[in-house]
Amino acid sequence: MTGLRVMAVDDEQPALEDLAYLLRADPRIGDVLTARDGAAALKLLDRAMADGRPVDAVFLDIRMRGLDGVVLGRLLTQFSRPPKVVFVTAYEDHAVDAFELKAEDYLLKPVRPDRLAEAIRRVCAGSTGVVGERVEHEADTIPVELGGVTRFVTSNEVRYVEARGDYARLHTATGSHLVRIPLAALEERWASAGFLRVHRSHLVAVRHIDELHIDSGKCVVRIGDTEIPVSRRHTRELRDLLVRRARKAKSE
Repeated sequence: MTGLRVMAVDDEQPALEDLAYLLRADPRIGDVLTARDGAAALKLLDRAMADGRPVDAVFLDIRMRGLDGVVLGRLLTQFSRPPKVVFVTAYEDHAVDAFELKAEDYLLKPVRPDRLAEAIRRVCAGSTGVVGERVEHEADTIPVELGGVTRFVTSNEVRYVEARGDYARLHTATGSHLVRIPLAALEERWASAGFLRVHRSHLVAVRHIDELHIDSGKCVVRIGDTEIPVSRRHTRELRDLLVRRARKAKSE
């Protein structure tokens, strides 16, 4: 059998079947084991190791009866050859547990095929990089007018950008500058430099985010003393990026 040997663990049968189906549909997966709870998962993992065919990765629900996913994840780290862990959950409030356990990824239900594919890629590569953020890049330079003098602002200096019609206001640590470039153009131009669109009127440099706060379904990020709203459609992507960024920083 070629490809990854993985296990899906979920105490809800329909969710377990859906996840197993999506995993089997990926050509990088060779074998999919399933378990309805943490205790059954441990037995299968022990048996797989005894047979000389250990599991490469566990796709793990968090809130389960009995042995929950976080506890099981901690137990897996004690294995002589621990499988990689991808948490799959309907809840957002265990993201901290995910990166503390150095999970490869953190997927929210219902699982989107593209996000599952990305999680599998991370398992295959053992990657801890942040999607949408490049460690090294050539800084883009934009000329701005300041008191009749033209100076140059680099993308590395910009913390966030606000839309102003056909213009955009670049915010740095020392001030702001209005330039005649639409926000959509900067979004495309600076995507590889770690900038992410979080709202129809805001583009942020992920590396400058100090805090993300979700309350009653509303999400905001804080950059310095400024709070920036995050639209509902961008919340999941941003949270996933920050979880992986925090996990990467913790492992270095």
